[in-house]
Amino acid sequence: MLNKLEKQIIRELQTDIPLVPEPYRLIAEKLGISEQELMDIITKMIDRGIIRRFGAALRHQDLGFVANAMVVWEVPEAKISEVGQKMAEFKEVTHCYQRPSRPGWPYTLFTVVHGLNKDECREKAQVIAGATGIHKYELIFSTKELKKSSMKYFID
Repeated sequence: MLNKLEKQIIRELQTDIPLVPEPYRLIAEKLGISEQELMDIITKMIDRGIIRRFGAALRHQDLGFVANAMVVWEVPEAKISEVGQKMAEFKEVTHCYQRPSRPGWPYTLFTVVHGLNKDECREKAQVIAGATGIHKYELIFSTKELKKSSMKYFID
């Protein structure tokens, strides 16, 4: 179980981290504790497996990466783990998922790549295909972002 302070810390950590030189000090002040106490509690929650990772999300569009594609790959069942691991290692791949195939939909691995344009996404998929030996794939380009958010816990 989490105590009240731990829940408050999680609420703070799931929002945008302040863009200041000492963001944890600012969070600690808001919670009425010292920065060291905040860091100690965060460390304990990591050790307990409550917090598994910290992540930062950049708006790729603001950096010029306006094209993105879900690349669906037809990978034989026996090779999914091996190929999926290899695809996930590409810095160009931001997401890599295994999904079940369906009648008329033979694709079992899904990756997402971003590029400055659609041709760059296609080139990235070709490089991944060459490295993995998987040449049966399709690119599905996004046309509009309708929602993008992270999970929120302990919302008031």
